[in-house]
This record gives sequence, C-alpha cells and structure tokens, in this order.
Amino acid sequence: MDFGSALIMALALAAGAIVKGATGMGLPLVALPVLTAAFGLQHAVGLMTIPLIVTNAWQVWRFRGEAQSPRLAFMPLFLVGGAMGIGVGTWALTNLPERLLVLALGVILLAYVALRLATPHWALSAAMAKRFGPLAGLGGGTLQGATGISAPIGVTFIHAMALERGAHVFAVSTMFLLFAVVQLPALWAAGVMQPLWLLQGLLALVPILIFMPVGHWASGKLSRKAFDRMILIFLGLIGLKMVLGL
Repeated sequence: MDFGSALIMALALAAGAIVKGATGMGLPLVALPVLTAAFGLQHAVGLMTIPLIVTNAWQVWRFRGEAQSPRLAFMPLFLVGGAMGIGVGTWALTNLPERLLVLALGVILLAYVALRLATPHWALSAAMAKRFGPLAGLGGGTLQGATGISAPIGVTFIHAMALERGAHVFAVSTMFLLFAVVQLPALWAAGVMQPLWLLQGLLALVPILIFMPVGHWASGKLSRKAFDRMILIFLGLIGLKMVLGL
C-alpha cells in the first residue's frame, strides 16, 4: 500500500470513528464508501471486519448495563435472523450486482426518515419489535454480508423504537459485533478474505481508537432530542447517497 492509499484509509477511518463514538454507529457507513473507491468492495469489507469486532465489543462492554432493559427483549431473535442473513449476503457479495438493492434500500431509508419527520412521536412498540425482529435481523444481516453495511435496515429498525441513548448504542453495537463475528468465517469460507486484509484491519485500529473518544466526548454534550436528530440526519444522508449512487 502506497502512502496516498494509507492516508486515504486513515482519514476515512478517523471520520468514521468520530461518528461511531458519538452515535454508536457510522464507522463502516463513513469509511466503506471511501475504502471501496480506493481498494474495491471485497477488499474494503474484508479490511473492516477486525475494526468492527474490536470497536463494537468495546461499546457492548461499555453499555452492558442496558442488556437487561425490557425494551431489548427483541434482540435474541433479531440477532439469530441476522446471523442467518450473513450467509445469504456473503453469497450475494460474490455473485450478484449490488446497485438495484442499494437503490431500493435508499428509498426505504428516506421513506422512514420522512415518516419520523412527519410523525416525530411515533415509535415501534416492544411487542411489534419482538414480532418483526427476526425479519429485520435477516434483512440487516443479508445487507451486511453483501455490502458490509447493515445500518439501512438494522439501525433503522432499532431507531424506530425511540430508545434512550445508552440502550440504542448497546443494541446497535451488539448487532454490529455479532454480524462482524459471523461475517469473518463466512468471508474465509467464500474465499474472499486475504491475510493481508486482516493485517490492514489491525493497523486500521490505530486511527479508530484515537478518534472514537472524540466522538464520545461530543455526544456527552447532546440532549436526547439532539441525539435523535443526529441519527435522523445521518440516516437521511445515507439514504440520499444510496439513491444518487454517490
């Protein structure tokens, strides 16, 4: 890897780490498009696996007190569905074009943001979350396996529950951790992962671990309403990017 490529990777990872520290998500969403443009999708997905495991394990531990929240009762079946979806998505990564899927997901994501703006007090009930959790997990896992990004389905579903920040970060971090742990052997089995990409993933932890605390510090200055708005803006930008193909 030349100096220019290393600098691009470091800047993308640093930006993603700040967003991740502030919201509990955003590392792959910010970094993957840049890494994909520089190295290709399979390389970018493989490189991000180790950083996703480490950063999300840290956040799951940091917010572990939220695990007993009754509003997170949907998580076990949600995660089972996600693990199953990883296998489907990994197959798609090596066999199918991604543009049509990304476009459809972008439209769905923008529709959700529009719904939340039109009805700001609407929230998915715990009972509904438990009922539809496995399906949402399957969709999120499939998208994670295919593109390295599960947020358009997984985070959108979790955000719809209007959880407090701690529970929100714990839920999305648990989802990302499980997806990354399952995806790693799936990539090996599919013949996608290369040892060099794992080494690059370990080196990628340097800018991530430096800049994630910056995001944590910034999030401490936000109210619950401001945090919710930040997530909505972030999801809206993701949706626009997907629809426009940027």
